[in-house]
Amino acid sequence: MEYTTLGSTGMEVSKICLGCMSFGSEESWMLDREESRELIERAIDLGVNFFDTANAYSDGESEELLGDVLAEYDRDRQVVATKVRFPVGDEHPHAAGLSRKTIEQELEASLDRLGMETIDLYQTHRIDPNTPPETTLRALDDAVRRGDVRHVGTSSMWAHQLGRRLRISEREDLVQFETMQNHYHLAYREEEREMLPLCDREDIGVIPWGPLGQGFLTRPFDALERTDRGDPDNHHNPTADYARGGGREINERVEELADEYGVTMAQVALAWQFQNEYVDAPIVGTTSVEHLEQAVEALTIDLSESDVKYLEEPYEPQPIVGHE
Repeated sequence: MEYTTLGSTGMEVSKICLGCMSFGSEESWMLDREESRELIERAIDLGVNFFDTANAYSDGESEELLGDVLAEYDRDRQVVATKVRFPVGDEHPHAAGLSRKTIEQELEASLDRLGMETIDLYQTHRIDPNTPPETTLRALDDAVRRGDVRHVGTSSMWAHQLGRRLRISEREDLVQFETMQNHYHLAYREEEREMLPLCDREDIGVIPWGPLGQGFLTRPFDALERTDRGDPDNHHNPTADYARGGGREINERVEELADEYGVTMAQVALAWQFQNEYVDAPIVGTTSVEHLEQAVEALTIDLSESDVKYLEEPYEPQPIVGHE
């Protein structure tokens, strides 16, 4: 396993972050308790020390499953990230959002489900248009000062929205977002226009979600099929979102290089992430131990400069997606 310093946090994290959205029983494709345990334990065996979940994943089940397994390991060796913004369980006026009340109650609930005294990285899952960012940042600052949270991060938004929040933190002497969890992969590179240069300038760690394009970069274009996980109602329909523009040709070039290197398409797509100057650690969500092992093996693939150029060349501008 390879490790890197996550932005300005000072935390050393594995270059693979294990995404835990697949843990629970909310959807048919998700992993039950024993399957989740097997995946987490194998990840730790492989050197993964960075785990990302959210309060809303399977209505809190994901946090519970992750916390139960990690309780059997040395907590000091693990970096645990979770998120707040979307509702857990029955909706009510304070079930979602980024108000002080919601943050405080959801943070307490996440700590309880994880069985931890402190969360290493607490992230806002999306922006809350109904709550002033000053209110959210003050609540997060208090959480850090109480010792409930070590660092705070955020997720998909426009670069100007992140810039505004960074300036508020600076002006009001509040905790600053230190990580960005954004939508970024070979077939969707709109983040390179503004967000990633901003993160680079501000030393904000970048941990992309969906690094394989929700499956678009894992199999030949003509073999892509709609699955339960890829249902458009779940916003994970790979052929609909990424085939436009140069997407199909990018898919074909990933397949070509995979054949050349004798690896899987997913491994080529991940190797591109690992060698990307902006990326700290892509969030790899999987339901298979085999696919996790292949993701780790992708760290050893050394794409040449010409390979990277060949993969990136067909890309064309696309509509912004992923901020909702």
